Amino acid sequence: MKPKAKLFIISAPSGAGKTTLVKAVLKRLPGLLYSVSYTTRPPRGVEKQGADYFFINKKEFIKNIEKKRWAEWAEVYGNFYGTSSDFLDKNLGSGKSILLDLDIKGTLQILKCYPDSITIFIMPPSLDVLKRRLESRGTDGRKEIEKRLLEAKKEMAKKDLYHHSIINDDLKISINDLVSFMEQKIAIF
Repeated sequence: MKPKAKLFIISAPSGAGKTTLVKAVLKRLPGLLYSVSYTTRPPRGVEKQGADYFFINKKEFIKNIEKKRWAEWAEVYGNFYGTSSDFLDKNLGSGKSILLDLDIKGTLQILKCYPDSITIFIMPPSLDVLKRRLESRGTDGRKEIEKRLLEAKKEMAKKDLYHHSIINDDLKISINDLVSFMEQKIAIF
């Protein structure tokens, strides 16, 4: 008997290493699908359509809100982000497990429609380490980093809403822990 498809949701404060962990998990679990989010913001740097995001305009995004085509959506810093319910339903229905990379609000929205989702929260070792990571990225100014740190405190206070949490202190260990946890969940019937 084939294991039932699982919907995994990973959340983390900005700078906690979520993107790096997600990429590593997808390499180690090749049968796992990644749900690429839709956004109305313009591409940054080398971001590619369909790989990093599906970039669409606000009019089209709002039309899809009205048609209830988003499993979750939010407006963040003036841009819209959303997850296609068609993608989730089609792939889960055909037995394929999926990984979502969402914030806490998105996770709570998904759990309303997909209550069996498996939620994982990635924690930084400390706020000091998180601050250094954000500074070393070189993408945000001082005020933006302060804003992200305040948001991180709020997010970290809600980590108990998640089934599992990982402190991303040592990347190799964190990847192994995450892959191990997900493999166990995928193998359960």
